[in-house]
Amino acid sequence: MGVSLKCQYGLRALFELSRRWGGGLVRIPEIAEAQAIPVRFLENILNQLRQGGFVESRRGKGGGFMLARAPSTVSLAQVVAFIDGQIYSLDCEGEPPLHRCPFRGSCVFLPVWREARAALESVYESRTLQDLLEADQRGAQPDYCI
Repeated sequence: MGVSLKCQYGLRALFELSRRWGGGLVRIPEIAEAQAIPVRFLENILNQLRQGGFVESRRGKGGGFMLARAPSTVSLAQVVAFIDGQIYSLDCEGEPPLHRCPFRGSCVFLPVWREARAALESVYESRTLQDLLEADQRGAQPDYCI
């Protein structure tokens, strides 16, 4: 149910590029410093995000990364699903199930877990990078950190 550290770094990198939207290319060390991401991980994560169509890049002097599309069009759900796969998976569901549950068909927990998955997916789908930018500009301080 949690978001991997790799995904957290990817989201932070995209957030930083959102902050600089329209300002041209941003170098990896600048992103890493602003978002406290180890440089050695960031390059691979950004290349993965480039392959997913989230960022564009240019090599060489003056090179760097930038968002491939407007922050308002990138939902957290899209990024989490791209980097981590399913947002919330249940071992007893799927084809084939990862875990063969002896209570399949009569599990009292399954409806609760499905409801939790739907709630989590709804939150991630309802938030875009633009929403995070606006919260940052208002100085909103959440009770948690991704």
